[in-house]
Amino acid sequence: MALPPALRRAMLAAHIICSVGWIGAAAAYLALGVAAEVNMQPQIVRAAWIGMELSGWFVIVPLGCLALLTGLVLSLGTPWGLFKHYWVIIAVVLTTLSLAVLLLHMPSVSTLARLARTADDAAAGRLGGDVLHPALGLVVLIVITVLNVHKPRGLTPYGQHKQAKEPKGSTRSRTAAAPRSPA
Repeated sequence: MALPPALRRAMLAAHIICSVGWIGAAAAYLALGVAAEVNMQPQIVRAAWIGMELSGWFVIVPLGCLALLTGLVLSLGTPWGLFKHYWVIIAVVLTTLSLAVLLLHMPSVSTLARLARTADDAAAGRLGGDVLHPALGLVVLIVITVLNVHKPRGLTPYGQHKQAKEPKGSTRSRTAAAPRSPA
């Protein structure tokens, strides 16, 4: 099902906004995690954990969900397709895995944020920060972004079959055959 051009552009804009927002929010989360890791002052550690919890649940998780949803709509509503190109499959799989890891990790962030709120100063100062998860998450999000920008060539067997069935002069055939054009 092809999206009408205006809807496709709106979905593309929403996808870019959500994806870039997810990267930016993850970078801010990482900054809070580093601040909590390198600082022993209890008030800084407390503030960092509370900020990580709030930004995680109310910014990062919603943006990740919206990035996945808009990406799926774009893949299903454009000639790129969901299963035609390896780069689309890899991007969807990495996005889904990133979101799953995020959702599995956030309850522990909430637990540590609660502990930071209630612990005495000595215990709060020893909590440290959350650095590994957001750092690895940012690397994965950057890989996904590079895939989406560069769109490496390579049709899946399904994509090859679909392309062979399309008439040679059709718009869909030309668009799918030129993977370096804007999505």
